[in-house]
Amino acid sequence: MNQSDKKIEYTIQHMKRAIFPGSFDPITLGHYDIIERGAKLFDELIIAIGINGDKKYMFSLEERKKFIEDCFKHEPKIKVVTYKGLTVHFCQKNKVDFILRGLRNPADFEFEKAIAHTNRDLGPIETVFLLTAASTSYISSSIVRDVIRNDGDYTKLVPKPVRVK
Repeated sequence: MNQSDKKIEYTIQHMKRAIFPGSFDPITLGHYDIIERGAKLFDELIIAIGINGDKKYMFSLEERKKFIEDCFKHEPKIKVVTYKGLTVHFCQKNKVDFILRGLRNPADFEFEKAIAHTNRDLGPIETVFLLTAASTSYISSSIVRDVIRNDGDYTKLVPKPVRVK
């Protein structure tokens, strides 16, 4: 192995990779903000759409994946994947060291803190929290779905690629 190969190998091994997991049904401006800011912190940010057979989704897995890919098609550091099972297992299998999570309020923090401790215990994996922007802190996917179901104007809550229904 020559010097150049060693340098490339070292770079790949020490790349800061994070996962931003969620159902993204649909992706909101709050998610978008966290992803944009998270991409500045990591060498690679994997947006991982979790598959939960017990959940009923408004948008298909393919639609949700396409929304996110369309939002970040010009950002090479962002990759979009789907996965089943525990997030920590995905991280171990894909050599991801960080989980990125957004916090809107104190209730989010308490919930996410318990998950972060569990993931660190199962992992080891570190969770990095970013506070949502004040302008998007009230937005959740469930609120967006409710607005859509009731024929409200949801366009100011989601990125442009989601404005389809």
